[in-house]
Amino acid sequence: MKDILHICVVTGARPNFIKVAPLVWAVENNPGQFSNIKLQLVYTGSQDDMDVEPTLLSDLAIPQDEVVFLGIVSNRINELTGLVMNAFDRYLDQHPTDAVVVVDDLASTMAAAIVTKKRGLTLAHLVAGTRSFNINMPKEINRLVIDGLSDLLFTAGDGGNCIASREGADPSKVFIVGNVLIDTLRHHLGKMEKPELLDRLQLKEEGYLAFTLNRKALIADKTKLGALLESLLEASAAIPIVAILRKEAMEAVAALLPACHPHFHLEEPLGYRQFLYLTTHAQGIITDSGNVAEEATFNHVPCITLNSYTEHIETVKEGTNVLVGEDPQQLKEALQQLAQGTWKEGHLPDRWDGRSAERILRILSEEIQKRH
Repeated sequence: MKDILHICVVTGARPNFIKVAPLVWAVENNPGQFSNIKLQLVYTGSQDDMDVEPTLLSDLAIPQDEVVFLGIVSNRINELTGLVMNAFDRYLDQHPTDAVVVVDDLASTMAAAIVTKKRGLTLAHLVAGTRSFNINMPKEINRLVIDGLSDLLFTAGDGGNCIASREGADPSKVFIVGNVLIDTLRHHLGKMEKPELLDRLQLKEEGYLAFTLNRKALIADKTKLGALLESLLEASAAIPIVAILRKEAMEAVAALLPACHPHFHLEEPLGYRQFLYLTTHAQGIITDSGNVAEEATFNHVPCITLNSYTEHIETVKEGTNVLVGEDPQQLKEALQQLAQGTWKEGHLPDRWDGRSAERILRILSEEIQKRH
């Protein structure tokens, strides 16, 4: 039995940090329970990555000097995969590692997973068993590869478990641990920061809609995006819309908006705590982000998702989320329900209790020890 277990946690994008932060806190705050675990956080990108706001690590109480940055930057998926594989292989040459935890479904996540298995190390997938069932989506290929390689599949709920079982995963390696994103939300309930834009725009709580857009395919389709924006502006009437957008989405939306629309406000990305405040106090949310839909379900805020599927179906079956696809009419009808106050009631899915990180670390410790 090993005295110290060296666990590497690999992140490849902003949302990954938000999901793995509770693992860091659990080790720091439970020295007796997890004294045998030494975590190392690895980010495949660079320290000045434009997709990660400067305040993210400080907001999540993760010291930057405790993160290893591989420094890989590329817009070409296959090139990125190869570069991350090479860099992560070199990292493992220099750092003792008993297990690697990879998060979600990025190309960098898949790259780290492949290297881990080639090294014969224990591989765990956090948020396993999510599928769109569209093999033309690069992320779907990543999910299939990562789940297929992983020794431990940590699922958020029954939906993920059913998918893993249907695809032939050994039941002994599948664990329902709950939604680790909710650990982060619960941790920040009393730490949210009111963004200055609310005062600047003279907006009151529950007196505006929050809008986010990240999916590249939708951003690039000017016809679909234009039709959705037209429905959004028409159905929302005089309710102010606060659009928090990154550069590519900002440019696409700005080009399609009427020359002057007094109720649609284009705003730069916010820090994590400020963004949480904005969405928590919104009358409703329009988004294409699964993470935002999960946060909305936790906060009991009506959420409209611009997609025909979600990897987190519990946000629809039990939460406050509805799927409208890329259909302007469905978007309009959903906004009308929101305006009329007839939105469905939602409740928290099972194991959204803020204890997921503890379950993950406990299982990791037990399973790694079995393998030694």
